[in-house]
Amino acid sequence: MTGNPLLNAALNAVERGWYVFPLLPRSKRPALHAVATCPRTGPCVNGHQGWEQRATLDPDVVRRTWSHGPYGIGLATGPSGLAVIDLDTPKPDAAVPPEWARQRVTDGFDVLYALCERNGRPFPSDTYTVVTPSGGRHLYFTAPAGLALRNTAGQHGSGLGWLIDTRAGGGYVVAAGSSVADRRYDVVLDTSPAPLPDWIARLLAPAPRPAAPVLRACHRTTGTRPAYVDAALRNETANVSTAPEGTRNWTLTRAARALGRFVANGKLGRTEVENALKGAAEQAGLAAREADATITNALNWSIANNPAGAAA
Repeated sequence: MTGNPLLNAALNAVERGWYVFPLLPRSKRPALHAVATCPRTGPCVNGHQGWEQRATLDPDVVRRTWSHGPYGIGLATGPSGLAVIDLDTPKPDAAVPPEWARQRVTDGFDVLYALCERNGRPFPSDTYTVVTPSGGRHLYFTAPAGLALRNTAGQHGSGLGWLIDTRAGGGYVVAAGSSVADRRYDVVLDTSPAPLPDWIARLLAPAPRPAAPVLRACHRTTGTRPAYVDAALRNETANVSTAPEGTRNWTLTRAARALGRFVANGKLGRTEVENALKGAAEQAGLAAREADATITNALNWSIANNPAGAAA
């Protein structure tokens, strides 16, 4: 114990093998710089490193960080091998979807109970559990090996249902001991995370990604576009769509900078490049908002540094 409750909570998470990073005080937002303001120095000298890449298990780093200020604690679920089910409560003016209203469901807790009943399974209550400031619950589970789970929101895509979000690869939760708007996240069941139940893992398993579009090279697409430009577009989008986790953002940045040269000299249209890279980034698993910002910044940089008429 250090006399610093937030530092103690961060060290406790690290002792469990959970990767942490700082959040802005009393906020859910990371306290680390975003890709748009990345200085490309320090840990980012070879490309932007986001909160997931910079989350740490090093207690010395944790001590230095949380000795500087009252940062909240972000817990990176992917590196920590966790899948967290977030059972939320509705906003005061929220309308209950008809399918749940018929079952008199009022919150995410009820929805998960209904799903358990529908699947003939017990409620997964015997696991590490945190109560959130809104009165919801975070149920922590160990993620299944060999299944690349991602984040889900509500009932969209492979989500579980109304008022249930999940966080796994590419996601984070606010860890116990942190506060948002002066309301704490507190542990209500301090035990080891249980394995994610198989039936929930099957519901959350992402659908197979569609095959990457094939961009066929041609000698003249527009009458002025050489074959090597099509080849560059094809190769760079393929590199992005197949980039392994941990390199995806930098691969996207490099690809956008490379293709930006052709935008600058008029051999490619900016919209065509943006759409191709956004599709490739989505296939790689990058969040749309982060990918859009990366593409915009990298294209702007490339166009500014490759004036029209410069050799490509």
